[in-house]
Amino acid sequence: MKAIVVADRAAGTAGMKLAERPEPQAATNDVVVQVHASGFVPTELTWPSTWTDRLDRDRTPSIPGHELAGVVIALGYGTTGLSVGQRVFGLADWYRDGTLAEYVAVEARNLAPLPGHVDFTVGASLPISGLTAWQGLFQHGRLQPGQSVLAHGAAGAVGSIVTLLAREAGAYVIGTGRSADRQKALDFGVNEFVDLENDALEDVGDVDLVFDVIGGDIQKRSAGLLRAGGTLVTVVGPPYARPDNGLAVDFVVESDRAQLSEIVQRVRDGRLRTNIGNVSTLDDAVAAFNPTERRTGKTIIRVRP
Repeated sequence: MKAIVVADRAAGTAGMKLAERPEPQAATNDVVVQVHASGFVPTELTWPSTWTDRLDRDRTPSIPGHELAGVVIALGYGTTGLSVGQRVFGLADWYRDGTLAEYVAVEARNLAPLPGHVDFTVGASLPISGLTAWQGLFQHGRLQPGQSVLAHGAAGAVGSIVTLLAREAGAYVIGTGRSADRQKALDFGVNEFVDLENDALEDVGDVDLVFDVIGGDIQKRSAGLLRAGGTLVTVVGPPYARPDNGLAVDFVVESDRAQLSEIVQRVRDGRLRTNIGNVSTLDDAVAAFNPTERRTGKTIIRVRP
């Protein structure tokens, strides 16, 4: 099968190559999925799991990508809950070959049914961004109606879904980003927008929840905006800025079939939409992940037309 592979950790996305790889086989509790569309997070190439297995043994050349939408073509021994021919989407294991390939083996529990009228491209854009937003807001941030959320990167793949889910939950959302991101953030529903290049972040006032995708000085300044009992949620590693009278939580997104189903139901109902930027083919994936200009939104690889 055709797949994108990486073998040189120092090369980053420039070291990606299109290659032929053996088709995966379904282990116990696995399914093999014919991939129709795949997502990719560039920071994957800094994760140890991309390069080594759980025993810290080299596993290169490895296939990156962990978000997928496709069709089940084979079931492993003991697999239940899914069937051959079923449309699915979800999040592949961090330590196994991923989804930038024509086929991938995935634990069945990491997948959810993809409704027939939700496009594979949309399905592949949902798992990491959608689950990150959901878990950050509701599991870790414990967002309640009437609270205020400071959503960094509001025009990005995660931030836009944070905005939509928080607004649906009855929160007031203040989004941040570059000046060029203002209109897109407003289109996704922020109540206010803070231009981090020109506006004073401190003018926001007190908020109940900070959703941090930036870290550094922005994280530190944001922690100071939390009112008593508020929560700073971050996805960029252990927080070094902790609010005086609140919580600081960092987390790594986890697959969850029930949450995936909640998210895709909102897409079906029109309550949620994803922020897709560039859509490319597997043959052109290396170029798509090495753009010559800044792009907003998520890059999706359409593996099958």
